Amino acid sequence: MHRINAYKYIIYLLITIGISCSGERKVQENKDTAKTLAPESTKKEEIKHIIFFGNSLTAGYGVENSQAFTTLIQEIIDSLGLNYKVINAGLSGETTSGGKDRVNWVLRQKADIFVLELGGNDGLRGISTELTRSNLQFIIDAVLAENQHTKIILAGMQVPPNMGQRYTSQFKSIFTDIAARNKVRLIPFLLEGVGGEPDLNLPDGIHPNEEGHKIVTQNVWSVLKEVL
Repeated sequence: MHRINAYKYIIYLLITIGISCSGERKVQENKDTAKTLAPESTKKEEIKHIIFFGNSLTAGYGVENSQAFTTLIQEIIDSLGLNYKVINAGLSGETTSGGKDRVNWVLRQKADIFVLELGGNDGLRGISTELTRSNLQFIIDAVLAENQHTKIILAGMQVPPNMGQRYTSQFKSIFTDIAARNKVRLIPFLLEGVGGEPDLNLPDGIHPNEEGHKIVTQNVWSVLKEVL
């Protein structure tokens, strides 16, 4: 009787050990599967950066930060669930010469998209169009030298007709020419629908007010959305 009970006990142990080993193998298989899938399912998507490099228009001169077009662009991006962060590198009073001196410092931050908004102050000061053209090209070259995969958008600008028809025409062509030469996207005129409209500008007649920035936002977004 004792011998029969001993046999039953041995059989019970063997069955128990078999089930345990099988369970352990199953758990290990599940762990291995989880490790294989983890990089795809849990890896956090890297945040990409959009640098707006410009003057007082980009800086949002005269309006609250929440009203500036760069902030409004970020709000659109967030509403669409896109993984981009807007960096406002606007500096009031900046000319293309100032931008040329400052660009390498700004490029310490990686730029996946670089929106170049400079030239307006050059035009208002009557600076040589050749110098403006040369400086803008330098900035574009610097951006691509840092990261050849950066997508560049050039914001076109125009100057008032009181600068003279010849200068006005030459200035406008700077942006179309550079965009074509470098095969970069162009916002034909950043202030389209805003420039020269008293109700959409601050009392200085140059800088957009809150409503003006809303229109500028759409001018920018119409081009930016194509490269996101």
